[in-house]
Amino acid sequence: MTDLWNGEPARDWTSGPWSLELRDDEFADIAYEGSVVLRSIRAVVRDRNWDTARLVVDRVDSSGIALTLHVHSTGLGSDLRGVVRAEVRGAGRLRVIADLESASEFQTNRTGLVALHPPALAGAAMDVRHPDGGVTHSRFPADISPHQPAFDIAGLSWSHDGLAVDVRFSGDVFEMEDQRNWTDASYKTYSRPLALPFPYPLAAGERVVQSIEISVSGTPTPAQEEPVTRIRLEEGPPLPAIAVSASTAPDPAPGFAPMGAAVLVELDLATRNWRAALDRAAASALPLDVRFVLADDDPAAIEQAVLALRDRPVARATAFAPTGPAQHVSDLAAIGHLRHALAEAGIEAEVVGGARSHFTELNREHHRLPRGLDGIVFSSTPLFHSLSSAQLIESIAMQRLVANQGVRLAGGLPVHIGPISLRPHFNNAAVTPPPMPEHDDLRDGYGPALTDAVDPRQAAPELAAWTVASAAALAVPGVATLAYFEEWGSRGLRTADGAPHPALDAVAALAPLAGAPGLRGDSPDGLVWALGARSADTDVVFVANLDRRTRGVEIELPGGMIRDVELAPHTFTRV
Repeated sequence: MTDLWNGEPARDWTSGPWSLELRDDEFADIAYEGSVVLRSIRAVVRDRNWDTARLVVDRVDSSGIALTLHVHSTGLGSDLRGVVRAEVRGAGRLRVIADLESASEFQTNRTGLVALHPPALAGAAMDVRHPDGGVTHSRFPADISPHQPAFDIAGLSWSHDGLAVDVRFSGDVFEMEDQRNWTDASYKTYSRPLALPFPYPLAAGERVVQSIEISVSGTPTPAQEEPVTRIRLEEGPPLPAIAVSASTAPDPAPGFAPMGAAVLVELDLATRNWRAALDRAAASALPLDVRFVLADDDPAAIEQAVLALRDRPVARATAFAPTGPAQHVSDLAAIGHLRHALAEAGIEAEVVGGARSHFTELNREHHRLPRGLDGIVFSSTPLFHSLSSAQLIESIAMQRLVANQGVRLAGGLPVHIGPISLRPHFNNAAVTPPPMPEHDDLRDGYGPALTDAVDPRQAAPELAAWTVASAAALAVPGVATLAYFEEWGSRGLRTADGAPHPALDAVAALAPLAGAPGLRGDSPDGLVWALGARSADTDVVFVANLDRRTRGVEIELPGGMIRDVELAPHTFTRV
């Protein structure tokens, strides 16, 4: 892997039967006798907008029984210092401690330890111990839970793959959320309860001291590795169209050949340069997928915005409430304003609805969507809670879960997924207003260009294989459109000068498959994925390998034909 993709290499630490990977400030893949019992434990420092301050590791002390990180936070006004330590406490017991002191007053929504449970626990029974000594018998959710599956947690117990696991939490009251909503490969147990007021102050000199203790017994079930990865593809409905998002980067725009079935453009009607954004998005002459963000202080702005769509090709349109109970969701009022404006302007277009942000909001708020929609929309980004490349890769299998559940929620309506971007195109959890453009034009860009929404891996060669794998995961029957990245710029398929990024190769390979009978299959491990299309002449199949090692892959096509390929790490190919 390139340094751009991989970043700093992980550091392995073992102590008897225990092992983990140190990934920057994170204790990842905490395993007992080689079997992962927790996906991660880390200390987090989050400000009033849920943005995460960086935890810098100043020094690492390692011994046969303990691994200690000396850390300090930086950014967002935070200044915490202390240690995060993993230590073996006896046979089958490992404890992680965070002891952080704030040098100044800091308004935070969450500061402390979080534990991530692997998604393989889906459906497994768990016991939830409460601070008062009571126990609730429950299960890790199988379907992606829209709300917290467990509250008031002092401890959790479960069994999986031959191991009995008991986890005790101290220093605060914890609760759990299903992070698969955001395509994170985990359930997260965190403090403090969201029902309590936030943000809350950390005083100068105040310490945050928390611990998570893991006890394990039993013998893990041996894992079996196959020398060849086998994927069986089955013929099904047509594959989704591939679209792209309009660039949000500053002018000038480079010259380039338009690509894709449509250009997705989000227009915040509270900004002064939305007209310029629309004009630039329409320059490709491709059909437009228009997402209006209504203006609270100017309800009539939607009338002028829809008039601006006249004489432009419009594939579909929707509108989102910017504030209130239906924030970032296409509720009855928002869609009503849009439909009225379309009728007044004499424009016929598909009216879709859903969530401006993540699948999370669709999962929680789909009851707010009005009847009579022509489709359902939501965005997807793998880098919401974590910025690691491991998170990028693990998100692919979760995208398959999100796509399937989204199709079920849609109830037969076509599903349009996008924007699909590495980092969010806006912070839907922020309590402070986003930065606004100062000009009517696009000299400074708009939307994501005004925030810290750029990821350096946009230019990484590995992103091409990730994109093919993502399409294979998301292109389930019922998904009509996948909109990847932006046309150009720092979040784009091309640079600001128009030079191609590697991900452009993936989108160029996928786009011609749209509308053809699909060849779809499951990944055996979330690392190797395949997607194809059937025609009268031949079957076109793309295979992507997100593993760190070369993989031999056997593709079984409908009818029993086998195609074999050996695929280098983080590459894709046509077979």
